[in-house]
Amino acid sequence: MNVFPDFGSLSGIGDLRIVIGAMLTIILIVAVLMIIISAITWAIATSTGNPGVAAKARAGVFVALGAAILAGGGVTWVNWLINVGGQL
Repeated sequence: MNVFPDFGSLSGIGDLRIVIGAMLTIILIVAVLMIIISAITWAIATSTGNPGVAAKARAGVFVALGAAILAGGGVTWVNWLINVGGQL
C-alpha cells in the first residue's frame, strides 16, 4: 500500500490568500490615511502651542505606524504558514 499526499485537502487556500490580500489592502489604506491625518494634526497643534492635542496626534501617528507594521507582518506570517502547510 502506497501513501500519497492528499492535494485536494488544501482546496480553500486560494480563497484564503484572496481574503488576506484584501484585508492587507484595507488595513494599509486606513493606516496610511491615519498617519497623514495624525501627522497634519500633530503639526498644527505643535505650531499653535497646544501640547495636549500634539501628544494625542503623535500617539496616533505611532499607533497607525504600528498597525501597518503588524498588518504586513501578519500577512507574511499567514502566507508562510500556508506554504508550510502545503509542503506537509
